Amino acid sequence: MMFPRRAATIEPFAIEHANISTGDVNGSVLQDMTVVVDERGRIETVTSSQNIGIPAHYHRIDANGKYVTAGLINMHVHLFADGKPLDPKFATPTAQRRLRTFLNTPAGKAYAAAKAKSSVEALLNSGVTTIRTLGDVGYEAVALRRKVESGALLGPRILASGPLLAIPEGHGAPMIALTGESAEEARHNAEFNIDHGVDVLKIAATGGITDSQKLGEAGSPQMSVDAMRAICDVAHASEMIVAAHAQSPEGVRNALEAGVDTIEHGCALDEHLIEQFTTNPNALHGYSALIPTLSAGLAMTAVPQNRTHITDIQYANAKEVTDGMIAGARDARMHGVIVGVGTDTAMSLVTQYATWRELYLLTHYAGFTAAQAFHAATQVNASIAGIGDETGSVAVGKYADLLVLDDDPVHDLRTLANPKLVVAAGRPVWRPHVKHFEDIDALLDDRF
Repeated sequence: MMFPRRAATIEPFAIEHANISTGDVNGSVLQDMTVVVDERGRIETVTSSQNIGIPAHYHRIDANGKYVTAGLINMHVHLFADGKPLDPKFATPTAQRRLRTFLNTPAGKAYAAAKAKSSVEALLNSGVTTIRTLGDVGYEAVALRRKVESGALLGPRILASGPLLAIPEGHGAPMIALTGESAEEARHNAEFNIDHGVDVLKIAATGGITDSQKLGEAGSPQMSVDAMRAICDVAHASEMIVAAHAQSPEGVRNALEAGVDTIEHGCALDEHLIEQFTTNPNALHGYSALIPTLSAGLAMTAVPQNRTHITDIQYANAKEVTDGMIAGARDARMHGVIVGVGTDTAMSLVTQYATWRELYLLTHYAGFTAAQAFHAATQVNASIAGIGDETGSVAVGKYADLLVLDDDPVHDLRTLANPKLVVAAGRPVWRPHVKHFEDIDALLDDRF
Protein backbone atom coordinates (compact mmCIF):
# COMPACT_ATOMS: atom_id res chain seq x y z
CA MET A 1 0.00 0.00 0.00
CA MET A 2 1.38 3.41 -0.93
CA PHE A 3 1.15 6.34 1.44
CA PRO A 4 1.42 9.95 0.34
CA ARG A 5 4.76 11.65 0.76
CA ARG A 6 4.70 14.06 3.64
CA ALA A 7 4.83 17.69 2.66
CA ALA A 8 7.62 19.62 4.31
CA THR A 9 10.12 22.40 3.85
CA ILE A 10 13.12 20.86 5.51
CA GLU A 11 16.54 22.28 6.15
CA PRO A 12 18.93 19.62 4.82
CA PHE A 13 21.39 18.30 7.36
CA ALA A 14 24.10 15.74 8.00
CA ILE A 15 24.71 13.60 11.06
CA GLU A 16 28.48 13.14 11.15
CA HIS A 17 30.91 10.69 12.77
CA ALA A 18 28.20 8.40 14.08
CA ASN A 19 28.13 4.65 14.46
CA ILE A 20 25.17 3.16 12.60
CA SER A 21 23.39 0.26 14.29
CA THR A 22 22.00 -1.32 11.14
CA GLY A 23 19.07 -3.19 12.67
CA ASP A 24 19.91 -6.49 10.98
CA VAL A 25 19.49 -9.76 12.87
CA ASN A 26 23.22 -9.96 13.54
CA GLY A 27 23.40 -6.55 15.20
CA SER A 28 25.93 -5.19 12.72
CA VAL A 29 27.46 -1.75 13.34
CA LEU A 30 29.07 0.61 10.82
CA GLN A 31 31.62 2.91 12.47
CA ASP A 32 32.35 6.59 11.85
CA MET A 33 29.61 7.14 9.30
CA THR A 34 27.76 10.20 8.01
CA VAL A 35 24.06 10.25 7.15
CA VAL A 36 22.96 13.10 4.86
CA VAL A 37 19.29 14.12 4.66
CA ASP A 38 17.96 16.20 1.77
CA GLU A 39 15.23 18.85 1.49
CA ARG A 40 12.56 16.18 0.92
CA GLY A 41 13.33 14.50 4.22
CA ARG A 42 14.91 11.50 2.52
CA ILE A 43 18.30 9.97 3.16
CA GLU A 44 20.60 11.23 0.43
CA THR A 45 23.87 9.59 1.42
CA VAL A 46 25.14 7.03 3.91
CA THR A 47 28.91 6.79 3.77
CA SER A 48 32.16 6.85 5.71
CA SER A 49 32.79 10.22 7.33
CA GLN A 50 36.25 10.16 5.79
CA ASN A 51 34.93 10.11 2.22
CA ILE A 52 32.37 12.87 1.99
CA GLY A 53 32.09 16.56 1.36
CA ILE A 54 28.97 18.16 2.82
CA PRO A 55 27.46 21.17 1.01
CA ALA A 56 27.99 24.42 2.91
CA HIS A 57 24.27 25.13 3.40
CA TYR A 58 23.62 21.77 5.13
CA HIS A 59 23.24 21.87 8.90
CA ARG A 60 25.91 19.67 10.46
CA ILE A 61 25.39 17.56 13.59
CA ASP A 62 28.44 16.05 15.27
CA ALA A 63 27.42 12.63 16.62
CA ASN A 64 30.88 11.42 17.52
CA GLY A 65 30.54 8.44 19.87
CA LYS A 66 26.77 8.24 19.38
CA TYR A 67 24.72 5.64 17.52
CA VAL A 68 22.27 6.30 14.70
CA THR A 69 19.44 3.84 14.15
CA ALA A 70 16.16 3.65 12.32
CA GLY A 71 13.21 5.00 14.28
CA LEU A 72 11.05 2.50 16.11
CA ILE A 73 7.74 1.30 14.65
CA ASN A 74 4.92 0.44 17.04
CA MET A 75 2.33 -1.75 15.33
CA HIS A 76 -0.30 -1.72 18.08
CA VAL A 77 -1.23 1.58 19.69
CA HIS A 78 -4.36 3.21 21.03
CA LEU A 79 -4.45 6.96 21.50
CA PHE A 80 -7.38 7.42 23.90
CA ALA A 81 -5.40 7.11 27.16
CA ASP A 82 -1.88 7.54 28.49
CA GLY A 83 -1.24 4.21 30.22
CA LYS A 84 -2.38 5.02 33.73
CA PRO A 85 -4.49 2.20 35.23
CA LEU A 86 -7.90 1.99 33.60
CA ASP A 87 -10.88 2.02 35.97
CA PRO A 88 -12.72 -1.33 35.59
CA LYS A 89 -15.99 0.47 36.42
CA PHE A 90 -15.82 1.96 32.93
CA ALA A 91 -15.44 -1.48 31.32
CA THR A 92 -19.01 -2.65 31.94
CA PRO A 93 -21.42 -2.56 29.00
CA THR A 94 -23.59 0.07 30.67
CA ALA A 95 -20.65 2.33 31.50
CA GLN A 96 -19.25 1.95 27.99
CA ARG A 97 -22.55 3.04 26.47
CA ARG A 98 -22.65 6.12 28.68
CA LEU A 99 -19.07 7.00 27.86
CA ARG A 100 -19.72 6.44 24.18
CA THR A 101 -22.65 8.86 24.38
CA PHE A 102 -20.35 11.50 25.86
CA LEU A 103 -17.69 10.91 23.22
CA ASN A 104 -20.26 11.58 20.50
CA THR A 105 -20.82 15.10 21.85
CA PRO A 106 -18.72 18.10 20.71
CA ALA A 107 -16.98 18.15 24.11
CA GLY A 108 -16.31 14.42 23.90
CA LYS A 109 -14.88 14.67 20.40
CA ALA A 110 -12.63 17.53 21.48
CA TYR A 111 -11.43 15.47 24.44
CA ALA A 112 -10.65 12.45 22.23
CA ALA A 113 -8.80 14.63 19.71
CA ALA A 114 -6.70 16.29 22.42
CA LYS A 115 -5.85 12.98 24.07
CA ALA A 116 -4.88 11.49 20.70
CA LYS A 117 -2.61 14.43 19.91
CA SER A 118 -0.81 14.22 23.25
CA SER A 119 -0.38 10.45 22.79
CA VAL A 120 1.12 10.92 19.34
CA GLU A 121 3.53 13.52 20.67
CA ALA A 122 4.63 11.19 23.47
CA LEU A 123 5.22 8.36 21.02
CA LEU A 124 7.32 10.56 18.74
CA ASN A 125 9.40 12.06 21.53
CA SER A 126 10.15 8.57 22.83
CA GLY A 127 11.63 7.52 19.49
CA VAL A 128 8.65 6.01 17.65
CA THR A 129 8.56 7.38 14.11
CA THR A 130 5.76 5.16 12.76
CA ILE A 131 2.61 4.02 14.54
CA ARG A 132 -0.32 1.81 13.63
CA THR A 133 -3.47 2.56 15.60
CA LEU A 134 -5.74 -0.42 16.21
CA GLY A 135 -8.96 0.82 17.72
CA ASP A 136 -9.75 4.52 17.79
CA VAL A 137 -12.68 6.40 19.31
CA GLY A 138 -13.47 7.83 15.88
CA TYR A 139 -11.30 9.21 13.11
CA GLU A 140 -9.06 11.41 15.21
CA ALA A 141 -5.98 9.43 14.11
CA VAL A 142 -6.92 10.01 10.46
CA ALA A 143 -7.12 13.75 11.14
CA LEU A 144 -3.73 13.71 12.86
CA ARG A 145 -2.21 11.72 9.99
CA ARG A 146 -3.37 14.38 7.54
CA LYS A 147 -1.81 17.13 9.66
CA VAL A 148 1.48 15.25 9.76
CA GLU A 149 1.42 14.65 6.01
CA SER A 150 0.72 18.33 5.30
CA GLY A 151 3.56 19.47 7.54
CA ALA A 152 1.19 21.23 9.94
CA LEU A 153 2.15 18.86 12.76
CA LEU A 154 5.49 17.30 13.59
CA GLY A 155 4.58 13.69 14.26
CA PRO A 156 5.27 10.08 13.38
CA ARG A 157 3.96 8.38 10.27
CA ILE A 158 0.44 7.31 11.26
CA LEU A 159 -1.36 4.25 9.92
CA ALA A 160 -4.85 4.80 11.28
CA SER A 161 -7.54 2.18 11.83
CA GLY A 162 -10.51 4.22 13.01
CA PRO A 163 -12.91 2.23 15.23
CA LEU A 164 -12.34 -1.51 15.29
CA LEU A 165 -14.95 -3.90 13.88
CA ALA A 166 -16.79 -6.09 16.38
CA ILE A 167 -20.05 -7.90 17.05
CA PRO A 168 -22.73 -6.21 19.19
CA GLU A 169 -21.59 -6.23 22.83
CA GLY A 170 -18.27 -7.70 21.65
CA HIS A 171 -14.74 -6.70 22.59
CA GLY A 172 -14.26 -2.95 22.29
CA ALA A 173 -17.96 -2.28 21.75
CA PRO A 174 -19.35 0.26 21.86
CA MET A 175 -16.44 2.41 23.09
CA ILE A 176 -14.07 2.03 20.14
CA ALA A 177 -16.01 -0.17 17.72
CA LEU A 178 -18.48 -0.33 14.88
CA THR A 179 -20.67 -3.38 15.34
CA GLY A 180 -22.43 -5.85 13.10
CA GLU A 181 -23.42 -9.52 13.18
CA SER A 182 -23.69 -10.63 9.56
CA ALA A 183 -21.12 -10.69 6.79
CA GLU A 184 -23.04 -7.92 5.04
CA GLU A 185 -22.96 -5.71 8.13
CA ALA A 186 -19.26 -6.41 8.58
CA ARG A 187 -18.60 -5.50 4.94
CA HIS A 188 -20.56 -2.26 5.35
CA ASN A 189 -18.59 -1.28 8.45
CA ALA A 190 -15.30 -2.00 6.69
CA GLU A 191 -16.34 0.17 3.76
CA PHE A 192 -17.50 2.90 6.16
CA ASN A 193 -14.05 3.03 7.76
CA ILE A 194 -12.30 3.07 4.39
CA ASP A 195 -14.57 5.89 3.23
CA HIS A 196 -13.39 7.84 6.28
CA GLY A 197 -9.75 7.55 5.27
CA VAL A 198 -8.30 4.72 7.33
CA ASP A 199 -5.11 2.87 6.39
CA VAL A 200 -5.76 -0.44 8.16
CA LEU A 201 -8.72 -2.37 9.57
CA LYS A 202 -8.92 -4.08 12.97
CA ILE A 203 -11.27 -6.95 13.88
CA ALA A 204 -12.22 -8.22 17.33
CA ALA A 205 -12.14 -11.93 16.57
CA THR A 206 -12.41 -12.92 20.24
CA GLY A 207 -13.29 -11.45 23.59
CA GLY A 208 -10.67 -9.44 25.45
CA ILE A 209 -9.37 -8.91 28.95
CA THR A 210 -10.02 -5.25 29.71
CA ASP A 211 -13.79 -5.39 29.21
CA SER A 212 -14.32 -9.01 30.29
CA GLN A 213 -17.15 -9.57 32.76
CA LYS A 214 -16.95 -13.35 33.17
CA LEU A 215 -14.33 -16.07 33.32
CA GLY A 216 -13.24 -17.35 29.94
CA GLU A 217 -14.59 -14.37 28.03
CA ALA A 218 -11.12 -13.27 26.93
CA GLY A 219 -10.27 -15.46 23.95
CA SER A 220 -13.80 -16.74 23.39
CA PRO A 221 -14.61 -16.59 19.65
CA GLN A 222 -16.90 -13.72 18.69
CA MET A 223 -16.99 -12.69 15.03
CA SER A 224 -17.76 -15.44 12.49
CA VAL A 225 -15.27 -16.53 9.85
CA ASP A 226 -17.67 -15.38 7.11
CA ALA A 227 -17.94 -11.88 8.58
CA MET A 228 -14.18 -11.61 9.02
CA ARG A 229 -13.64 -12.88 5.47
CA ALA A 230 -15.96 -10.14 4.18
CA ILE A 231 -13.84 -7.52 5.98
CA CYS A 232 -10.62 -8.99 4.61
CA ASP A 233 -11.99 -9.04 1.08
CA VAL A 234 -12.91 -5.35 1.27
CA ALA A 235 -9.55 -4.38 2.75
CA HIS A 236 -7.42 -6.48 0.42
CA ALA A 237 -9.20 -5.05 -2.61
CA SER A 238 -7.71 -1.72 -1.50
CA GLU A 239 -4.27 -3.25 -0.76
CA MET A 240 -4.97 -2.70 2.94
CA ILE A 241 -3.95 -5.11 5.67
CA VAL A 242 -6.24 -6.37 8.44
CA ALA A 243 -5.34 -6.94 12.08
CA ALA A 244 -7.30 -9.22 14.40
CA HIS A 245 -7.49 -9.22 18.17
CA ALA A 246 -7.35 -12.96 18.90
CA GLN A 247 -6.40 -14.61 22.18
CA SER A 248 -7.13 -18.33 21.88
CA PRO A 249 -6.26 -21.18 19.49
CA GLU A 250 -9.80 -21.27 18.09
CA GLY A 251 -9.94 -17.50 17.72
CA VAL A 252 -6.53 -17.33 16.02
CA ARG A 253 -7.43 -20.22 13.74
CA ASN A 254 -10.68 -18.57 12.66
CA ALA A 255 -9.03 -15.22 12.00
CA LEU A 256 -6.23 -16.77 9.94
CA GLU A 257 -8.75 -18.78 7.93
CA ALA A 258 -10.59 -15.53 7.19
CA GLY A 259 -7.39 -14.02 5.82
CA VAL A 260 -6.22 -11.52 8.43
CA ASP A 261 -2.68 -10.26 8.02
CA THR A 262 -1.65 -9.79 11.64
CA ILE A 263 -2.76 -11.55 14.80
CA GLU A 264 -2.66 -9.30 17.85
CA HIS A 265 -1.77 -10.93 21.19
CA GLY A 266 -2.01 -14.57 20.07
CA CYS A 267 -1.78 -17.92 21.85
CA ALA A 268 0.40 -21.01 22.03
CA LEU A 269 0.93 -22.32 18.50
CA ASP A 270 0.52 -25.89 17.34
CA GLU A 271 1.75 -27.27 14.03
CA HIS A 272 -1.47 -26.38 12.21
CA LEU A 273 -1.47 -22.76 13.42
CA ILE A 274 2.18 -22.37 12.47
CA GLU A 275 1.37 -23.55 8.96
CA GLN A 276 -1.58 -21.15 8.77
CA PHE A 277 0.70 -18.25 9.69
CA THR A 278 3.53 -19.07 7.35
CA THR A 279 1.36 -19.96 4.33
CA ASN A 280 -1.94 -18.10 4.31
CA PRO A 281 -3.42 -17.84 0.81
CA ASN A 282 -6.23 -15.61 2.07
CA ALA A 283 -3.89 -12.98 3.53
CA LEU A 284 -2.85 -10.01 1.39
CA HIS A 285 0.77 -11.13 0.96
CA GLY A 286 0.33 -14.88 1.41
CA TYR A 287 1.39 -15.00 5.05
CA SER A 288 0.28 -13.64 8.40
CA ALA A 289 2.39 -12.19 11.22
CA LEU A 290 2.12 -12.21 14.99
CA ILE A 291 2.22 -9.08 17.18
CA PRO A 292 2.49 -10.48 20.73
CA THR A 293 2.00 -7.27 22.86
CA LEU A 294 3.69 -8.77 25.90
CA SER A 295 3.75 -5.32 27.52
CA ALA A 296 0.01 -5.37 28.07
CA GLY A 297 -0.33 -8.93 29.28
CA LEU A 298 2.62 -8.94 31.64
CA ALA A 299 1.67 -5.61 33.21
CA MET A 300 -1.71 -7.04 34.16
CA THR A 301 -0.33 -10.27 35.61
CA ALA A 302 3.02 -9.34 37.19
CA VAL A 303 1.86 -6.18 38.98
CA PRO A 304 -0.39 -6.51 42.07
CA GLN A 305 -4.09 -5.88 41.55
CA ASN A 306 -4.09 -3.04 44.06
CA ARG A 307 -1.90 -1.17 41.55
CA THR A 308 -3.52 -2.27 38.28
CA HIS A 309 -7.06 -1.99 39.74
CA ILE A 310 -8.29 -4.87 37.57
CA THR A 311 -11.01 -7.16 38.89
CA ASP A 312 -10.51 -10.79 39.94
CA ILE A 313 -12.22 -11.90 36.74
CA GLN A 314 -9.99 -9.69 34.60
CA TYR A 315 -6.90 -10.97 36.43
CA ALA A 316 -7.86 -14.62 35.93
CA ASN A 317 -8.53 -14.02 32.25
CA ALA A 318 -5.30 -12.06 31.91
CA LYS A 319 -3.25 -14.85 33.46
CA GLU A 320 -4.51 -17.47 31.03
CA VAL A 321 -4.23 -15.21 27.99
CA THR A 322 -0.78 -13.88 28.89
CA ASP A 323 0.64 -17.37 29.36
CA GLY A 324 -0.61 -18.11 25.84
CA MET A 325 0.83 -14.89 24.44
CA ILE A 326 4.28 -15.66 25.83
CA ALA A 327 4.16 -19.23 24.55
CA GLY A 328 2.97 -18.01 21.16
CA ALA A 329 5.81 -15.50 20.83
CA ARG A 330 8.31 -18.20 21.73
CA ASP A 331 6.73 -20.75 19.36
CA ALA A 332 6.67 -18.21 16.54
CA ARG A 333 10.34 -17.37 16.94
CA MET A 334 11.32 -21.04 16.97
CA HIS A 335 9.26 -22.05 13.94
CA GLY A 336 9.72 -19.23 11.47
CA VAL A 337 6.51 -17.26 12.01
CA ILE A 338 7.10 -13.58 11.36
CA VAL A 339 6.92 -11.60 14.62
CA GLY A 340 6.46 -7.84 14.80
CA VAL A 341 6.42 -5.43 17.70
CA GLY A 342 3.46 -3.61 19.23
CA THR A 343 2.73 -2.66 22.81
CA ASP A 344 -1.04 -2.04 23.08
CA THR A 345 -0.45 1.48 24.39
CA ALA A 346 -3.16 3.08 26.53
CA MET A 347 -3.88 -0.16 28.33
CA SER A 348 -3.19 -0.22 32.07
CA LEU A 349 0.52 0.43 32.74
CA VAL A 350 1.32 0.49 29.00
CA THR A 351 2.47 4.06 28.57
CA GLN A 352 2.82 5.82 25.24
CA TYR A 353 6.54 6.36 25.81
CA ALA A 354 7.81 2.83 26.57
CA THR A 355 7.89 0.97 23.25
CA TRP A 356 11.46 -0.07 24.11
CA ARG A 357 10.11 -2.20 26.96
CA GLU A 358 8.38 -4.58 24.54
CA LEU A 359 11.77 -5.40 22.99
CA TYR A 360 13.16 -6.09 26.45
CA LEU A 361 10.25 -8.42 27.24
CA LEU A 362 10.72 -10.32 23.98
CA THR A 363 14.32 -11.04 24.98
CA HIS A 364 13.48 -12.08 28.54
CA TYR A 365 10.31 -14.08 27.96
CA ALA A 366 10.35 -15.29 24.34
CA GLY A 367 14.02 -16.01 23.71
CA PHE A 368 14.77 -13.24 21.22
CA THR A 369 18.24 -11.75 21.12
CA ALA A 370 18.38 -7.97 21.46
CA ALA A 371 19.37 -7.77 17.79
CA GLN A 372 16.34 -9.86 16.77
CA ALA A 373 13.98 -7.75 18.86
CA PHE A 374 15.34 -4.48 17.46
CA HIS A 375 15.19 -5.92 13.94
CA ALA A 376 11.53 -6.79 14.55
CA ALA A 377 10.71 -3.27 15.76
CA THR A 378 12.24 -1.68 12.66
CA GLN A 379 12.73 -3.67 9.47
CA VAL A 380 10.24 -6.46 10.17
CA ASN A 381 7.49 -4.06 11.25
CA ALA A 382 8.07 -1.95 8.15
CA SER A 383 7.75 -5.02 5.93
CA ILE A 384 4.56 -6.22 7.65
CA ALA A 385 3.00 -2.77 7.25
CA GLY A 386 3.95 -2.60 3.57
CA ILE A 387 6.21 0.41 4.01
CA GLY A 388 9.61 -1.26 3.81
CA ASP A 389 10.55 0.89 0.82
CA GLU A 390 9.92 4.04 2.89
CA THR A 391 11.29 3.35 6.35
CA GLY A 392 12.68 0.76 8.76
CA SER A 393 16.40 1.12 8.08
CA VAL A 394 19.10 3.73 7.56
CA ALA A 395 19.30 3.47 3.78
CA VAL A 396 19.60 5.82 0.82
CA GLY A 397 16.23 6.78 -0.64
CA LYS A 398 14.20 6.05 2.46
CA TYR A 399 12.68 8.71 4.65
CA ALA A 400 14.95 9.92 7.41
CA ASP A 401 13.15 8.27 10.32
CA LEU A 402 16.12 8.21 12.67
CA LEU A 403 17.26 8.11 16.27
CA VAL A 404 20.53 9.28 17.77
CA LEU A 405 21.36 7.27 20.90
CA ASP A 406 24.07 7.14 23.54
CA ASP A 407 24.66 3.42 23.04
CA ASP A 408 23.98 0.60 20.60
CA PRO A 409 20.53 -0.86 21.41
CA VAL A 410 21.86 -4.31 20.59
CA HIS A 411 24.16 -3.90 23.62
CA ASP A 412 21.61 -2.15 25.85
CA LEU A 413 17.96 -1.93 24.81
CA ARG A 414 17.34 0.59 27.60
CA THR A 415 19.26 3.20 25.63
CA LEU A 416 16.13 3.44 23.47
CA ALA A 417 14.30 4.97 26.43
CA ASN A 418 16.29 8.22 26.11
CA PRO A 419 16.92 9.21 22.49
CA LYS A 420 19.12 12.28 22.13
CA LEU A 421 17.61 13.20 18.77
CA VAL A 422 14.52 11.96 16.95
CA VAL A 423 14.00 12.59 13.25
CA ALA A 424 10.63 11.93 11.58
CA ALA A 425 10.67 12.08 7.78
CA GLY A 426 13.60 14.46 7.93
CA ARG A 427 12.10 16.76 10.57
CA PRO A 428 14.16 16.79 13.76
CA VAL A 429 12.90 16.82 17.33
CA TRP A 430 15.95 18.51 18.76
CA ARG A 431 15.37 17.93 22.46
CA PRO A 432 12.95 15.02 22.73
CA HIS A 433 11.22 14.96 26.09
CA VAL A 434 8.34 12.98 27.54
CA LYS A 435 6.59 13.35 30.88
CA HIS A 436 7.13 10.04 32.67
CA PHE A 437 4.90 8.42 35.26
CA GLU A 438 7.55 7.59 37.80
CA ASP A 439 5.32 5.29 39.84
CA ILE A 440 4.50 3.18 36.77
CA ASP A 441 8.12 3.09 35.64
CA ALA A 442 9.24 1.99 39.10
CA LEU A 443 6.61 -0.76 39.26
CA LEU A 444 7.70 -2.20 35.93
CA ASP A 445 11.42 -1.76 36.53
CA ASP A 446 11.11 -3.72 39.76
CA ARG A 447 9.53 -6.67 37.94
CA PHE A 448 11.15 -6.72 34.52
